[in-house]
Amino acid sequence: MIVIGLTGSIGMGKSTVAQMFAEEGAPCFNSDGAVHALYAKGGAAVAPVAAAFPGVARDGAIDRQALSARLIDNPEAIGRLESIVHPLVRQAQADFLERHRAEGRAVVVLDIPLLFESGGERRVDKVVVVSAPAEVQKSRVLARPGMTEEKYATLLSRQMSDAEKRARADFVIDTGVALDETRRQVRAMLDALRKQV
Repeated sequence: MIVIGLTGSIGMGKSTVAQMFAEEGAPCFNSDGAVHALYAKGGAAVAPVAAAFPGVARDGAIDRQALSARLIDNPEAIGRLESIVHPLVRQAQADFLERHRAEGRAVVVLDIPLLFESGGERRVDKVVVVSAPAEVQKSRVLARPGMTEEKYATLLSRQMSDAEKRARADFVIDTGVALDETRRQVRAMLDALRKQV
């Protein structure tokens, strides 16, 4: 089974490409979705995160806005949070991989926003970077509710540059084109990988 690590900077269309992989028969693990589940009521991260950051839990779940406020410009706090959440996400990924390996899947996808930043490229067989021109990326992100130029700049500063991600990728999927063209790229890449299994 080939494990693809899917990544890309904010606003590059990674979620859209992840959906395309799933539609083409390559199951996709959503790391952000896993974190949401861990923070939800009954989630495995609620108690340890609430203990590390008193006051961020509400009604048995993590209040993501309250947590975000504690992390702004605080690398030590971000590191503390990651030391709690990353092992839980990795366990969920391992469970996903085990399940699909048992089902005999040829290709699966781990959607990991900070793949390179977290060293995740060492745990996958191929890295796919989703990319678009900078002006397309910026317009997509600034169209999001509550997004400002300042927030956008902060988010970008925490991520490896698109150019570096592209240079380290096994495959680059361009989302600055029509959706049909992006889907064609996904399909061609999957066809090539399935021949290797």
